[in-house]
Amino acid sequence: PVLILDDFGMRELTARQADDLYELINERAGRSLVLTSNRSPVDWYPLFPNAVVAESLLDRLINTSHQVFMNGPSYRPNKRPRSVTSDKNKTTG
Repeated sequence: PVLILDDFGMRELTARQADDLYELINERAGRSLVLTSNRSPVDWYPLFPNAVVAESLLDRLINTSHQVFMNGPSYRPNKRPRSVTSDKNKTTG
């Protein structure tokens, strides 16, 4: 099975979250993982409260990965539902 972590690095992690993530990544060593982020991997380090945990975890993630960097405008505006307007007061005659 593939584990997908979407929007990784959106906010700082608590010590508990960082430890849990470390355990999760450690347990899944050698298995498929897809991680998406709006930040560059170098910008992930300050999000961890413990520099040792950050270095160890990110070393596992970054140095054993295939990285794809994408630049460009957000696709979300294109996915936004279109608003439907109706003119209830309009009469036909």
